[in-house]
Amino acid sequence: MTAEETAQLSPLAALAQRHGWLPWAILITASLGAILEVIDVSIVNVALTHMQGNLGATLSEISWVITGYSVANVIIIPLTAWLGRRFGRKTYFMFSLILFIGSSLLCGMATSLAVLVLARVLQGLGGGVLLSNAQSVIFENFPASKRGIAQAVFGLCVISGPAIGPTLGGYLTDTLGWRWIFFINLPVGIIAVLLTATFFPPDQHRDKEVGRVDWIGIGLLTVGLGCLQTILEEGQKDDWFASHFITTLTIISSVSLLLFVWQELRVEQPAVDLRVLRYRSVAAGSAYSVVLGAGLYGVIFAVPVFAQNYLHFNAMQTGNLLGPGAITSAIAMLLLAKATSVVDPRWLVAVGGILTAGVAFSLAQITPETGAGDLFWPLVMRGGSSVFMFLPLSLATLGPLPRKDVAAASGFYNLTRQLGGSFGIAIMTTVLARRQAVHENYLAEKVSLLNQATQERLQTLVAGFESHSSDAYTAQQQALTALKGMIQAQAGVLSYADVFRYVGFAFIVTLPLLILLGKAKPGNKPAAADAH
Repeated sequence: MTAEETAQLSPLAALAQRHGWLPWAILITASLGAILEVIDVSIVNVALTHMQGNLGATLSEISWVITGYSVANVIIIPLTAWLGRRFGRKTYFMFSLILFIGSSLLCGMATSLAVLVLARVLQGLGGGVLLSNAQSVIFENFPASKRGIAQAVFGLCVISGPAIGPTLGGYLTDTLGWRWIFFINLPVGIIAVLLTATFFPPDQHRDKEVGRVDWIGIGLLTVGLGCLQTILEEGQKDDWFASHFITTLTIISSVSLLLFVWQELRVEQPAVDLRVLRYRSVAAGSAYSVVLGAGLYGVIFAVPVFAQNYLHFNAMQTGNLLGPGAITSAIAMLLLAKATSVVDPRWLVAVGGILTAGVAFSLAQITPETGAGDLFWPLVMRGGSSVFMFLPLSLATLGPLPRKDVAAASGFYNLTRQLGGSFGIAIMTTVLARRQAVHENYLAEKVSLLNQATQERLQTLVAGFESHSSDAYTAQQQALTALKGMIQAQAGVLSYADVFRYVGFAFIVTLPLLILLGKAKPGNKPAAADAH
């Protein structure tokens, strides 16, 4: 920090600077903002049915509460570097926090679906900044020797958020009502605003040249990514390209993004600096980040759905199922922070990819008899293995860059992980539906009424229904319905096994990308601050 910046610090920040704990105060502040964003991605999932009933919405309508947030997120993330330069990082971070708090209050007070969706869009615009902008602030204020532990603490918030969200959302919805999943943001957000005002380094350089704003690039990015995220969120429900709506959005998104790339490469001051892709580590790391986002967020999506649909868990039980993995992530993150200073990050990512593939193949062994105990160790291992990729991948991707390019590269890197998660969930949702139909047809062919085993099973079911005061005909129909339900349940379990197996293969076949990542030599001071 320069002498000019130090002179502008608040009295408390100046005191912290003298005693050497100002970077840690900045880390805590940024982490509070980031965990608000990450938790809010998943916290609403368990409350959708309550919102639907309270607001009188259909299932497809209420899903826009999630879609609106995700669309706003992916639009704002790549713009954070430019907006931070233009308005000052501290000012922009505080504005984003205030926008997030205000929109959270509006979400909780919403009495119509339109107001709730609009508030979620505003919340997504504020939240996307809290994650990507915070990373740059943290690592620009930490010395190279301590960036690993700072990254570990911050990464812990990002990794544990998807596990905390459903648990917290289930508890608040069951005890206080769905509106409190938004009101809970207010006290944490206000504390984050006060800490930001107190400890964040002052803004020094801003680009105020209005004539140089890349409005064309911003517009094309908004349309292109907005349409793409909507396609990923709504595609399976509309049967993908069988829908005129999805087909139209695909054409618009493709044309807009192609024009966006052309625009950003030709203007002197682009809204998103795509030239950072000239660095081999950024290109390869961002490509692998898509796989990382798809695999990690996809598994976090699939496991709770499986637990609720087939193990009949409620929201609290599902959260408890994911809890041990989050604890493992915390422990592994702190231990790995030391290892990154002596081990090539690429080797750590490779180990994480292999371990995660092993976890996926283990989850692929699920059966209709699978219980919570069978999922415990695979999910604990998933929590640890994800850390091996999450922390070292960002170091290998952004570590070799010059400082001036870190903010732009981190925004693009964040975007690829966010889109990877959206791709993963969209692909898994589609695969689950398609593979269940395949397995259901296959099992139905095998369960013939002429088969001796089928007849014996059917007779057992009939006898059971007759014992509960059903007449023979009713018992026969109930038995056939129950048999059909068993087939559907078995097909569903097999489709989840297929999804987990595909995730494992994806991590294995993409390992060669790691060869292209940057090599951060242990003990050397990196050229850039790391950021997600």
